[in-house]
Amino acid sequence: MSSRNLKPAKPSLTAVAAAAAVADLVLILVFAAVGRDAHQRGDVVSGVLLTAWPFLAGAAAGWLAARAWRDPLSVRRSGLAVWLGSLVGGMLLRAVTGQTVVLPFVIVALLSLGVLLVGYRLVIAGVRRRRT
Repeated sequence: MSSRNLKPAKPSLTAVAAAAAVADLVLILVFAAVGRDAHQRGDVVSGVLLTAWPFLAGAAAGWLAARAWRDPLSVRRSGLAVWLGSLVGGMLLRAVTGQTVVLPFVIVALLSLGVLLVGYRLVIAGVRRRRT
């Protein structure tokens, strides 16, 4: 048997879901860190977590609403739900807790979170299409 006949094992759905959840978490933290760096210095770790937690909670709500663990890399079924959950949930939680919610920030968050959370799923979908 030659090595060309061997196919790599497909990762389990649980592993893919865990990796996608971690990717979403890390990308939301990156979004918060970049925003904090652009506007406020100091309290780096606590500041990033303070900025990120509403968006992380919103993303978790998006995961639950869409049952994203069933198809975590799907752009339509999971990516859009996680993106919109993080945005809407994040802004609502920021408003309720007295954090800033102004139109320019909403627009930046809409675009940034969309590029990050939907973007990597689009890249993976493109790579998968090219392989088949």
